[in-house]
Amino acid sequence: WLQTIVLELRDSLASERLKRFAFVDSVKCVWAGVDRLVRPEERPDTSRFLTPDVPLENLYGYAESQIKMLNGIKLHQAGYRGKGVRVAVIDAGFMNVDRLAVFDSLNVIGTRNFVFPGADVYREDDHGTKVLSCMAANLPGVMIGTAPEASYLLLKSEDSRAEFPIEEDYWAAAAEYADSVGVDVITSSLGYFEFDTDDSLYYTQNDLDGRTAFISRAASAAAKCGLMLFCSAGNEGGSKWGKITFPSDSPDLLTVGSVTEERAKSEFSSVGFTADYRIKPDVVALGTMACVVDPTGNIRYSNGTSFSTPILAGLGVCLVQAFPWIRNRDLITLLQETAHLHRQPDAELGYGIPDVYKAYKKECKDAVRN
Repeated sequence: WLQTIVLELRDSLASERLKRFAFVDSVKCVWAGVDRLVRPEERPDTSRFLTPDVPLENLYGYAESQIKMLNGIKLHQAGYRGKGVRVAVIDAGFMNVDRLAVFDSLNVIGTRNFVFPGADVYREDDHGTKVLSCMAANLPGVMIGTAPEASYLLLKSEDSRAEFPIEEDYWAAAAEYADSVGVDVITSSLGYFEFDTDDSLYYTQNDLDGRTAFISRAASAAAKCGLMLFCSAGNEGGSKWGKITFPSDSPDLLTVGSVTEERAKSEFSSVGFTADYRIKPDVVALGTMACVVDPTGNIRYSNGTSFSTPILAGLGVCLVQAFPWIRNRDLITLLQETAHLHRQPDAELGYGIPDVYKAYKKECKDAVRN
């Protein structure tokens, strides 16, 4: 019986030790698939891509309508094209950005690949190339972006081969890195809600509260550090999901939806409200048949909130240049208040299409008054 007591006592002590040290209460799959380690390689082809598109008579070329919709040409004419402002573009890859003539004046302050550490951000995926062109292209008569004189940090956080929760971690790491090197503005045309896992890891629309998804909490944390964030609403307007994607539900960033050239909601543009009944998207810009540059230097017209977002973000960068003291929350409010639906915002267009020159004049008056 003494041996039985000793064994029971030992088992009891072991159980107590397990209780004291069992800090992990659950696990989940954040990544699965082929080996993601990639060795850095030299790019054998360094040839340049010259645009084959015929220059137009107007300065902004094929991209004139998308900046004109936001009254951004007047903001440029006032002397603000993004100079001195640091912008991080978090995306899937920037294929051939270092070889395209349309980016000859591009000021790149750094690059980093969070999916394949050490690998070149210029060698795969052209989504970021198209996104960047909306802001940074600078070829008169062909395409001028909305912030051609800004400085850019190009960050890859999206693994285009699959969709796993680990990409939220990559995004958070990219945002943290952007903050660490003194970036002023982040623009991101990435969004998540379901993954290539079992559906137990999928988000639900009840999670669209800005406090549940890890990537949304990371975005809010970045905003609380003073960064101004622009995020695409998502292209789920015609899908079963329908709603905005994460992290665009964060209350601390500006969520951008898409409209057509006729100023009507793009069919694909994701809608609000959030789960806690906040207005999202905040505002909209041209995202149907938006002018972009592809990785061979050709002008293309593409659809997506991926492009309405940087088009507006670039003009937001110009406002940051004009008013370096402005806080991110105040800039969001300024763009909302100068949008065409600001008196009656809705779940499709939010506060509507901003007038960035009106926003510029309003802030000028408020600055004088104060």
